[in-house]
Amino acid sequence: MIREIVLFGDPVLREKGARIDEVTDNIRALAEDMVETMEDAEGVGLAAQQVGLPLQLAVVDVSEATDAATFVKVNGEETELTKIMPLIFINPVIHGGPEQISDTEGCLSFPEIRAEIKRPGTIRATLSTLEGETLELETDGLFARAIQHETDHLNGILFIDRMSTAKRMSLKKSLKALKRESEANLRKRKS
Repeated sequence: MIREIVLFGDPVLREKGARIDEVTDNIRALAEDMVETMEDAEGVGLAAQQVGLPLQLAVVDVSEATDAATFVKVNGEETELTKIMPLIFINPVIHGGPEQISDTEGCLSFPEIRAEIKRPGTIRATLSTLEGETLELETDGLFARAIQHETDHLNGILFIDRMSTAKRMSLKKSLKALKRESEANLRKRKS
């Protein structure tokens, strides 16, 4: 089922997600819906907050991107990217490498807004799966960037928080318009 993606201004986007200690049928159904919603919106990632639920659950699929990563290691073994897509993960812990790389990012909760964001170029992440496995994942490129972006969402951090002050100021009108739209959507849902 395709779910509504909440827009900037919805308070749920600023909430730190609750840890998931038990994967229930509801969590599995939510994850399926999130993959479907992400694909429908032509995104490469989606966090539970973006569908209105403050939980430590996110999905990423960069398999359609060219050069999504130069390497992917799962539990120390080289792995083909396509074998783990879409990646559905819970309760992530990420450690970034020392090199910071700037690249353009967008966000499904900020339609039409894109900006240069600096992030670690490589990551090592500990992720849990819906099957109860713990994965030690190492990667770079768009894959690493998408995991970092979604993990930020799970912690109530938005990509505008990582923009330069000048860029954020230049987007002031667009952000206010998004906030108004989000507030109108919230009023509709409550009535």
